[in-house]
Amino acid sequence: MPPSFLRPYARLFAHPGALAFTVPNVVARFPMGMFGVSAVVMITSRHDSYALAGSVVATGLVVSAVVAPLVARLVDRRGQARVAVPATTVAVVGHLSLLLCVLLGAPTWTYYVSILLTATTPNTGGMSRARWAHLLPEADSPQRHVANSFEQSVDEVCFMFGPVLAALLCTHLFPEAGTLVGAAMMLGGTLAFAAQRATEPPPAPAAPAGPAEGGVSRGGGNPFWISGLASLLVTFACTGALFGAMEVVTIAFADEQGHRAWAGVVLAAQAAGSATAGLAFGLVRLGGAVRTRFAWCVAAMAALMTLPLIASGTGSLLWLAPALLLAGMATAPTMVTGMTLVQRVTPPARLNEGMTLAVTALLGGIALGSASGGWAADHLGDSPAAGFWIPTAAATLAATVAVAGALRARRRDRLRDVLDHGSDRGLDAGLRR
Repeated sequence: MPPSFLRPYARLFAHPGALAFTVPNVVARFPMGMFGVSAVVMITSRHDSYALAGSVVATGLVVSAVVAPLVARLVDRRGQARVAVPATTVAVVGHLSLLLCVLLGAPTWTYYVSILLTATTPNTGGMSRARWAHLLPEADSPQRHVANSFEQSVDEVCFMFGPVLAALLCTHLFPEAGTLVGAAMMLGGTLAFAAQRATEPPPAPAAPAGPAEGGVSRGGGNPFWISGLASLLVTFACTGALFGAMEVVTIAFADEQGHRAWAGVVLAAQAAGSATAGLAFGLVRLGGAVRTRFAWCVAAMAALMTLPLIASGTGSLLWLAPALLLAGMATAPTMVTGMTLVQRVTPPARLNEGMTLAVTALLGGIALGSASGGWAADHLGDSPAAGFWIPTAAATLAATVAVAGALRARRRDRLRDVLDHGSDRGLDAGLRR
C-alpha cells in the first residue's frame, strides 16, 4: 500500500485505462524539451552559427503558434486518434527532413522549409488533460485537481530533463542523435497513446456561435470571445516571458562568472522546485473560487521571482541556485490553477483548442522573453545581472492581469446574482397578482 500522502495519486491511476494512456503520453511529450537543443547543436556543428540555429528554431516556434490551435480544433472535432497520428507523422517528417538537410549540406533555406512541417505537432499534454476531464467530469472534483497537478509536474520534468538528454546524446554520440531519438519517442509514444481508445473523449461537433451561458460562450466563433479566456492568455504569455527571460539571463550571468557549464544545473533547480511543488500542490484540498486562487498563485509567483533578482546582486551562482529553487515553487501551482481555469471557461466542445491556445500563449511569451532577456543582459547595465529585472517585470505584469481578471469576474458574478434575484422577485410579484 502506498504511503498516505501518495494515496490521492494511487486513487487517480486506479481508474481503468488511466495508466495505459498516461505512460505513452509522457513518452510522446518528453521530446518537447529535446528538439530545440538538438536542432541548435546539430546546426551549429555544421555551420558554427548560433544566429542561424536560433532563427530556424524561432521560425518553427512562430509558425507553431499559428498552426497548433488549428490542429487542436481538429482534435476536438474529429477525435484525438484520427488527428494526432497524421499530425505527428508530418511533424516527424519535418524533423527528419531538417536532419537530412543539415547532414547533406543542403542550402540553408531548406532548413526553414523543413521546420515549417514540425508546426503540426499536436499538443499531447492537452490531449492527456482532456482525457482526465472526460474521466473526471466534475470540474471542481479533488481528483481533477490531482490530475492537473500531475500533468503540470510531467511538463516540468520534460522541460527539465529533455534538454539534458538531448545534450548528452548530441555530444556523446553524434550531433543528429538528439533529433533521431526525439522523433522516435514522439512517434512511438503518440501511436501507443492513440491506440488507447477506451479513454478517448468523443469528438464534439462544431457548435453554433451563441450568447454566453453562465459566463461561458457556447463554443462557436472566435475563441478569444470565450468569457475570461483573453485575460488568461495574456497572463500565460507574461508567464512565458518570465521563463524565456530567466533562461537567457541566467546563462549570460553564469557565463560572466566563468561557469557557463553550470548554467543548466542552476536552471534545473527552478524546474525541480516547480515539479516538486506541483506534486505537493495536488495533495492540497482547495476551496474558494478558482479564479481567485489563480490570482493568489500568480501574485505569489511575482513575489518569489524577486529572489533571483536579489541573489544576482551577490554575483554568485551559489546564491542564485537556491533562489531559483524557491522561485520555481510558485510556478507549478500557477500553471495547475491556470489550466484548471482554462478547462472551466472553455466549452467542452473546444477543450483541446482552449488548452492549446494557453500553451501557444506560453510559448509566444517564451520567445518574447528570450529576446528581451538577451537584450537586457547585453545592454541593461554593466552586468548581465541587470537582466533579471525582465522576468521580475513579466511576473508583476502577469499578477496585475490575473488580479484584474479576478476582480472583473467577481463584479460580473455579483451583477448576475442581482439580475437573477431581481427576475425572481418580479416573477413572484407577477404570480401574486
